[in-house]
Amino acid sequence: MMYCRNKKKAILTILSLLLFLGFTACRSAEPVKEEEPVATADTAEKEEENKSEPKEAKEMQLNMRIADTEVEVAWEENETVAALKELAGEAGLTVELSMYGGFEQVGSLGQKLPRNDQQTTTASGDIVLYSGDQIVVFYGPNAWAYTRIGHISNKTPAEMTELLSKGDVSVTFYCAE
Repeated sequence: MMYCRNKKKAILTILSLLLFLGFTACRSAEPVKEEEPVATADTAEKEEENKSEPKEAKEMQLNMRIADTEVEVAWEENETVAALKELAGEAGLTVELSMYGGFEQVGSLGQKLPRNDQQTTTASGDIVLYSGDQIVVFYGPNAWAYTRIGHISNKTPAEMTELLSKGDVSVTFYCAE
């Protein structure tokens, strides 16, 4: 008889505990109501401003100019281009290029950029990094180990030759929206 009574007591204790836990679980799941802020003309204006502003800041685009001519560049997506973009910033970076070999212009950046040289055959309009600190812009083909930076996409080979084959030039890299 004692065994039966202890068993019933244990079962009742467990059921009571489960019932208690069930009630507290239901109670804590109730959503807490937050008070609505009172709208004022000031907060309405701020909400309007926030709607018109983009959620993310616009990314700055790297651009290039050869002498006074803007050129469109299809940039590579690599750490060299990211470093060049950072180096150029909004102030810009001008590099003096010198003719070399009758098919390219070469100029020093004054500092090393990350590189990933690969054996490559270049074409007119290609922009590469040579030796980690030299920018090269091609108006004719060449084969060597370079890190690709980009390709001038809006100039024909004849236009590239016209821009680059008549003596030393400067190129400017700059960032803008």
